[in-house]
Amino acid sequence: MQHSHESLDRTGGVSRSGLLAPLADRDFRLLWAGACASLLGDGAFLVALVWQVYAMSGSVTGMSLVGIAMTVPTITFLLIGGVASDRLERRWILVGADLLRACAVALLAGLTIGGQVELWHVVVLSAFYGTGSAFHAPAFDALVPELLAGERLAQANALDQLMRPLALRLGGPALGGVIVGVGGAGAVFLLDTASFLAAAGTVLLMRPADGTRVAAAAGGSLLGDLRTGWRFVRGHAWLWATFASAAIAYLLFMGPVEVLLPWIVKEGMGGSAFDLGLVFAAGGLASMVCAVLLGRYGLPRRSITFMLVAWTVATLAVAGYGAANAIWQLMIASAIFNGLETAGTIVWATTKQQHVPGALLGRVSSLDWLISVGLLPLSFALTGPVSAAIGPEATLIGAGVLGSVVTLAALWVPGMRVLEQRREGDGLVGAAA
Repeated sequence: MQHSHESLDRTGGVSRSGLLAPLADRDFRLLWAGACASLLGDGAFLVALVWQVYAMSGSVTGMSLVGIAMTVPTITFLLIGGVASDRLERRWILVGADLLRACAVALLAGLTIGGQVELWHVVVLSAFYGTGSAFHAPAFDALVPELLAGERLAQANALDQLMRPLALRLGGPALGGVIVGVGGAGAVFLLDTASFLAAAGTVLLMRPADGTRVAAAAGGSLLGDLRTGWRFVRGHAWLWATFASAAIAYLLFMGPVEVLLPWIVKEGMGGSAFDLGLVFAAGGLASMVCAVLLGRYGLPRRSITFMLVAWTVATLAVAGYGAANAIWQLMIASAIFNGLETAGTIVWATTKQQHVPGALLGRVSSLDWLISVGLLPLSFALTGPVSAAIGPEATLIGAGVLGSVVTLAALWVPGMRVLEQRREGDGLVGAAA
């Protein structure tokens, strides 16, 4: 389906009728409720996982292995997941992905509670978890504009980015830190299992799509579908340049942040799981504030410029993790990083959904995920030896500085801001692209 542009003559393309307006749609309300439950469990899972891995391995290498195991299957299956989400009923893809991840986390819970868990168990089960994510991400991205259009689409993205930090970075980690201290990591893994089952249940309650999109997309071959999606991306600089800059920036900073931030809290500062939860929570709170502001006031007129500048400053904040010498300083860096990352993501998601045809959105989203995170295994693999050579703090500082330079440089790619220029030429002031 083509996305509606009926509200783009209003500032930001979003009315100010309320951030919760998309919840008036029954199917979106169900999808959103399930996603909230799943992300709350994932936020708790993140704290329990890193604590469990460091307790077993006592080194950065162990966490790097888990990160590689989780990202390689995601990268491997993303394109297939994108084609599947354009060919098949997206609800069933979401259900299958949630059930696969529920099984993986349930097995991890059983091994942990039984005292039999080993690092290789975590690595293998993380691979299944990552496979589920490969199918879930493009299907979810493509399903939202199938349910909503116009002004409610941008509001839904703001609401999504409000929910994600609230559950994934604020409520979930705080809950995870408490449960790990009281009942151990196994209890948190059980909670995450239940959250995936709840998410699958809410999706099953949604009404099926009318099937016209599936019928239109099902005629070609897998490779033909992939080529069609790639040709569309290649023909639009604002897509491929964003993908490419994100790939390099994520290579530089994602592994160091995921692996070294918990190490700095636990080993460098002698902190607890609760302290790690506080750092995550600070980022979550800042993300919520940015999501509310964008949902209330709408998207900026020069949205691509805004997006890349926000992501540049956010990436630079990664250097703050390395320069910090107290938990409260880590919290400030986390707030800047996550708040501005969220602001840019809301703009990006809305732009992509408004300017990519619905029949291609699953494939374009899968390419977005694939190109953006394709180098993450290498990032995790390099984090261990680089941090051993120059130290965790210097690794984070270098990652933040170099990543911010790469992100900002994308602004000068020819054609990057073409949709901003078109909108100015048309005399419109709505959401840019």
